[in-house]
Amino acid sequence: MDQKDVEQLKKEAAAKAKAAALAKKKAKEAASKEEDSASTEAEPLDIAKQKAAAAAKAKAAALAKKKAKEAASKEENPASTEAEPLDIAKQKAAAAAKAKAAALAKKKAKEAASKEENPASTEAEPLDIAKQKAAAAAKAKAAALAKKEAKEAASKEEDPASTKTDPLDIAKQKAAAAAKAKAAAAAKAKQSGAGDLEKEKAKAIAAAKAKAAAAAKAKMKSGGGAKAESQTEPEDIKPSPNQLILEKYIKIIESHFGSEMLEASYINRLSKDVPTIVAKPETYYKLAEFFKYNEQLGFDFLSELHGTDFQTHMEIYTHLYSYKNKQSVALKVKIDREDPVIDSIAPLWAGANWPECEAYDLLGICFKGHPNLHRIMLGEDWVGYPLRKDYEPYDVEV
Repeated sequence: MDQKDVEQLKKEAAAKAKAAALAKKKAKEAASKEEDSASTEAEPLDIAKQKAAAAAKAKAAALAKKKAKEAASKEENPASTEAEPLDIAKQKAAAAAKAKAAALAKKKAKEAASKEENPASTEAEPLDIAKQKAAAAAKAKAAALAKKEAKEAASKEEDPASTKTDPLDIAKQKAAAAAKAKAAAAAKAKQSGAGDLEKEKAKAIAAAKAKAAAAAKAKMKSGGGAKAESQTEPEDIKPSPNQLILEKYIKIIESHFGSEMLEASYINRLSKDVPTIVAKPETYYKLAEFFKYNEQLGFDFLSELHGTDFQTHMEIYTHLYSYKNKQSVALKVKIDREDPVIDSIAPLWAGANWPECEAYDLLGICFKGHPNLHRIMLGEDWVGYPLRKDYEPYDVEV
């Protein structure tokens, strides 16, 4: 090989070495660039991560702040927290009502279906209702009857004076029985003569009346009348708890009318120590009116009124009560037995209407000014007055 070829080879080897070194350098630079680019790309990723973490923290802080604010608001206004259970309760109640309505509708549908299948049961219901109504009416009628009987019994207990008897009454009854027996015997013996029978009846009645009058006269002479009066108006043994009340009544009456207004006054110990005022016949109505309208007395309720035959005279007894003062008084008046007429106090107390009719029916006492005085039990055609001491039936056969 010549020198020229060697030089050429050296040159080619040097060029190749140079090219290899250049390539190596380029490769190194390229690797360095790749590393730099990787580092530059990594930096934005870290920043993004940091920003995301910061945003998450900020969001968490805002949420905590919101929750704290809501908690503070609930503490200030607890009604808002209670409203939620109320809404739930309403919903539950609505659901229960719907369920109940559904069950009721289902029950009605079932009953309707049952009635369609068995119509006889529906026809029986009105009959049962009618039976129940009839039973209720019977019970009400029985209760009303029992109430009426109890009231009549109580009335008899409250007013025993009209039914009291004494030995004179027994004697009269015996005499009347004897007269009836005699008249019956006479009637039997003389069946053929109606006129003779009437004469015998008249004789028997006259004899019975004469005997009763004689017995009454004998009793009065022997002091029986004074004894009866002392039983009604006993002498005071100990001061009555109502004595001051009686004195108060007398003082008020005398301050307006004077002492001539009254006939007598006393404490009736046989009737719960009730203060009793006896008026004169001509002052009876005026005194009754004063008892009702005087502001200090104010007797606004009449609880009792009845008449009594004492044979020597008739007497009207009236019991009055003041709801304002919670006090009572008995007002009495004595009237002529042969002409028993007295003023009616029914215009003052409506409760006197019926008792005055009763006294007229059974004792023959006439009440002037009564709105409708009539016989309430015996009828206008009845002869005589059964509660009089000398009463004899018109028909001795009765």
